[in-house]
Amino acid sequence: MVVFGNVSAANLPYQNGFLEALSSGGCELMGHSFRVPTSQALKTRTRRRSTAGPLQVVCVDIPRPELENTVNFLEAASLSASFRSAPRPAKPLKVVIAGAGLAGLSTAKYLADAGHKPLLLEARDVLGGKIAAWKDEDGDWYETGLHIFFGAYPNVQNLFGELGINDRLQWKEHSMIFAMPSKPGEFSRFDFPDVLPAPLNGIWAILRNNEMLTWPEKIKFAIGLLPAMVGGQAYVEAQDGLSVKEWMEKQGVPERVTDEVFIAMSKALNFINPDELSMQCILIALNRFLQEKHGSKMAFLDGNPPERLCMPVVDHIRSLGGEVQLNSRIKKIELNDDGTVKSFLLTNGSTVEGDAYVFAAPVDILKLLLPDPWKEIPYFKKLDKLVGVPVINVHIWFDRKLKNTYDHLLFSRSNLLSVYADMSLTCKEYYDPNRSMLELVFAPAEEWISRTDSDIIDATMKELEKLFPDEISADQSKAKILKYHVVKTPRSVYKTIPNCEPCRPLQRSPIEGFYLAGDYTKQKYLASMEGAVLSGKFCSQSIVQDYELLAASGPRKLSEATVSSS
Repeated sequence: MVVFGNVSAANLPYQNGFLEALSSGGCELMGHSFRVPTSQALKTRTRRRSTAGPLQVVCVDIPRPELENTVNFLEAASLSASFRSAPRPAKPLKVVIAGAGLAGLSTAKYLADAGHKPLLLEARDVLGGKIAAWKDEDGDWYETGLHIFFGAYPNVQNLFGELGINDRLQWKEHSMIFAMPSKPGEFSRFDFPDVLPAPLNGIWAILRNNEMLTWPEKIKFAIGLLPAMVGGQAYVEAQDGLSVKEWMEKQGVPERVTDEVFIAMSKALNFINPDELSMQCILIALNRFLQEKHGSKMAFLDGNPPERLCMPVVDHIRSLGGEVQLNSRIKKIELNDDGTVKSFLLTNGSTVEGDAYVFAAPVDILKLLLPDPWKEIPYFKKLDKLVGVPVINVHIWFDRKLKNTYDHLLFSRSNLLSVYADMSLTCKEYYDPNRSMLELVFAPAEEWISRTDSDIIDATMKELEKLFPDEISADQSKAKILKYHVVKTPRSVYKTIPNCEPCRPLQRSPIEGFYLAGDYTKQKYLASMEGAVLSGKFCSQSIVQDYELLAASGPRKLSEATVSSS
């Protein structure tokens, strides 16, 4: 998800080349382009860092909302505390974890809190997996996705608090802002009043907006949602078999409601349109947004994710005796005679052994590396239906400050774009008073993933011409492109189509000593940063619960995690 989460960058060839391109935390090869249209454009670009610190900003953010007293936050805090208060193991387990995305980092963090010694392996030279980012030769960052942190992310919010980095989240006003295709350059807002509790603040926001939905449409939509409100979680889970479009038709909700609101939401949640997305995904999001006062309130990270979020987790892991290694790609999962894991074989020829093993890379990579003896086990066989969705993240630096934008996330409602933001406004580290940098999610991307970067930029500019009619033209006769980066992800978060829910695996596998973490595994937040962090906590919880079994398990019995050359 973009609004809910995360993507990683890769160009994935086929078969053996495909496997080589994959990394433990995502995928290694990255489709990107760097272009300055003219030498004059390069000369006019100023180096703002010479006069201002990298985190200096004049934008005014909203104070952090009060999240600590919500039921979900307290539940997440209790789970975090259970690791710190767990009985110290007689001898710590050495747990080898493949993938330093949020799921792997979370698993390692909470295992370290419980007194164990994680060894976290990342294939690439950058942390973050689906939230990885890179610095170009100008010192500017470009990311794998437009990452938004919601108030309805209790485990993520707890993680920030546990690391002492709450101040790195830049909270925005409690609104959702949609472009108006029928009125180029104009926007429609859903503003959530702070004086009202949930769900009244959400209802008020919907009722007050008369630009996107008529009153009859609002009433029919509300009637259609009544079963979800009455039936609760059981009803939500039962809707997994229907697409958003099918559910809307079944409930008698006017098609225009889908066109006006849920095309944008579907693309933001899972990079696909309502005719493909499972309705369960929409209902889970609505449940969180409407049941928690600050659930839909958004925050941007104040800088690049590897340094501002991932490194504090790594520092915490290392402070408790754990290890994190980059450039450590898994080539093969080697088995013992009884079918359990003997070691992880790396592409550099070394092997890594431990007392337990966690695979925290995306599901597509797991399926490629799955040992033959495991492939017919139902637990793993079900993974066949979980397939990563393609997505493209676009960054464009312009030669001027665009005026028709906000210090907020914006839903583009275009055919090719999902959400976007002027990162020169929303993010402290990327702040620039003179020029805009738009970061945009290009989705659905299936038909575009193999197209050239210049084709993608040309198509993006045509869409931006509609959003900024007075400032941007497709031929660059108005605002000019100084440079751009295009980050392609042929396999991102798993595609949340109908009937996927039964295929999502629990974190504890049927193979003794082998566990999974990742937002595709079983947890209630689906494909999101929150889901990734929660999956890591559940994975850690399973290992802590299995301590006695793992400590007594034959050849792996409390062996030191070792790396040996073969």
